[in-house]
Amino acid sequence: MSIMHCRLSLAAASVAALLALSACTAGPASPVPTSTTVPSDARLEEAHPVPPEGRVLGVGTVLDTGGEVQLCLGPVMESYPPQCSGVPLDGWSWTGLDGSETSGDTTWGAYAVYGRYDGERLVSDGEAIMLALFDPMRPEDPTGGVDGTTDEAELTRVQDDISARLGTEALSLWTERGYVWLQVVWDDGTLQDAVDAEYGEDVVLVTSALREVD
Repeated sequence: MSIMHCRLSLAAASVAALLALSACTAGPASPVPTSTTVPSDARLEEAHPVPPEGRVLGVGTVLDTGGEVQLCLGPVMESYPPQCSGVPLDGWSWTGLDGSETSGDTTWGAYAVYGRYDGERLVSDGEAIMLALFDPMRPEDPTGGVDGTTDEAELTRVQDDISARLGTEALSLWTERGYVWLQVVWDDGTLQDAVDAEYGEDVVLVTSALREVD
């Protein structure tokens, strides 16, 4: 029998098996959580975290283009000079800081930046540490070391749904250890409550790029 004939035979057998399985399992399917299963005012897009009261720490690339400064907490485009869609950073000064690079009217460098966040802008309090010299604290594992139980197909569906709805508000979004991991600029628990309501508990874990330090 030719290789081509074997492949066609296998494909035909697979289709037949799928049709038989469909016939056996036809009937009402259990609904999966979607954005329409919760009230509109509790949906992910309507979740607005309360800004932190205290001082925060953000780690990333500071990008100053013609005096417009931002802290890149998410992906940075590998162009020259680099580009990103970051958090506006006020009160920033390059004076006395090492580790920066300049091309044209753009200056950038990687730093740990301290300041206050009002929900839209980060205001530097003047303290910054070059990232090469910064020793960050290891973040706590929100799972407590317990893997999730959601199957990969559902995790992918949830990940795609969040990506389509949040866009660049999701700094990073990936699946690992049975969960969808969503990192945003800041969450006080409001976004976590929203994803729990929409997708079920222990499916999506929300983490903040900014961390309160006092």
